[in-house]
Amino acid sequence: MQLQAIDTVDHISPETFKENYYRPMKPLVIKDVAKSWPAYTKWNWDYFIDIVGQTEVGVYNNVKSDAYTPINTADAYMKFGDYLRKVKAGPLDLRIFLFNIFQHAPQITADFTWPEELMRGFVKKYPMLFVGGQGSITHMHFDIDLSHILHTQFVGRKRVLLFPYEEKSKLYRKPWEVLSVANYAGYHEKFDYENFPAVKLARGYEVILEHGDTLFMPAGYWHHMEYLDAGFAMSLRALQSGIGGKLHGVWNLFGMRNIDTLMKKTLPKWWYNTKKAKVYENAAREMSRNRS
Repeated sequence: MQLQAIDTVDHISPETFKENYYRPMKPLVIKDVAKSWPAYTKWNWDYFIDIVGQTEVGVYNNVKSDAYTPINTADAYMKFGDYLRKVKAGPLDLRIFLFNIFQHAPQITADFTWPEELMRGFVKKYPMLFVGGQGSITHMHFDIDLSHILHTQFVGRKRVLLFPYEEKSKLYRKPWEVLSVANYAGYHEKFDYENFPAVKLARGYEVILEHGDTLFMPAGYWHHMEYLDAGFAMSLRALQSGIGGKLHGVWNLFGMRNIDTLMKKTLPKWWYNTKKAKVYENAAREMSRNRS
């Protein structure tokens, strides 16, 4: 992997943000977006336990999904409060993602503001909460709807690895899916380049997010996240401004995903072998281009 640090600023003007990051599709960490929000000091484990602790949620472990599993399938279900108590107690390889806590406690939408001075097109029905115990992992993927993301970290630290969408073949993307075949867990210490040599060519970014940091992830960016401490984050999603990006996201949601799920149910072995062959064919093509 050829990695560089993500640019980090305390404050940025809307004009500079749009010119240097939004339009060029370059990630950025902004330190002060969330510091004026009541959520910055108000949101914590006990607060969430009190207001939505009885809500049942799906939880996900660190095991990468296999070739036969539809994406976003929970490994277990429990009450949100019970899960948060386990998170507080110590290391836990369980996480929650895409939890719309605001449907269950709409009053907390008053705890933050939508940064529309930075970008337009926010999907205001779906701000999402992401929670992880210390040691939990979000495996390498890109968001299926191809939205721009402002991802604000609350409590704890999280290691983030990012790559532009175009690096997909070097990252060993599974065709018809948003996931990579390769396992990036612990990449900063050791990675399996023997089986996934094209990853050496992938150009990306890395950063450790801390309380209050807001990460701008441009549409389609691949991301892998490791919870160094128990923590949670909120993602605000904004649709791409161009019609092409919007249509690609719609196709992924309602075309690509449904076709993949159907094939996994009807011809799982053939579908798996076909996609696996394509993964390595695409990676080999990237390596050949680099040698030429």
